[in-house]
Amino acid sequence: MPDDSTGATMVQVRVLGVAIDSDGQHIILLKPVGEAQTVGNVLPIVVGEQEANSTLIALSGETPPRPLSHDLMNTLLDSVGAHVERVDVTRIDQGTFYAEITLGMAAGSLVLDARPSDSVALALRAGAPVFVADDVLEAEGIPAAMVEPGRDVEETTDGEQSLDEFKDFLEHVDPEDFQS
Repeated sequence: MPDDSTGATMVQVRVLGVAIDSDGQHIILLKPVGEAQTVGNVLPIVVGEQEANSTLIALSGETPPRPLSHDLMNTLLDSVGAHVERVDVTRIDQGTFYAEITLGMAAGSLVLDARPSDSVALALRAGAPVFVADDVLEAEGIPAAMVEPGRDVEETTDGEQSLDEFKDFLEHVDPEDFQS
């Protein structure tokens, strides 16, 4: 699907889970919606520990005892009559991923520059779709077969179970696979 603002072809993705690589970095894993488990690529994006925890909480459906930053962002948007329409991971430049959050408001849409880590965590809370530029997925993705050997992660709704599967994957992957 072409994106109106950039003309880039965008692919809708789902969050497979959050993992920790051998260097202790947190990674969110994004996979195109509707693809078979061993087809195509999975996009790993390094995120901070707080964003990783926030994403895991959203994936598990848990409610923290106090609102996290992404919960607060979502509440603020709701309070002013805005909502997250979509999140787009648009490009990578010198190893840094860039994203945009499209907000829907009474006055129209507003596109904001944002980090993918915050964007994805917010999209999960808002129930908004996440898209990745096709060229980013092709350039930075790793083969899905490496991530999902013989398992249908799409059927997994428990974020903790997904995390265990990805920890197993990361024990057997070379960290250079995640570098551009």
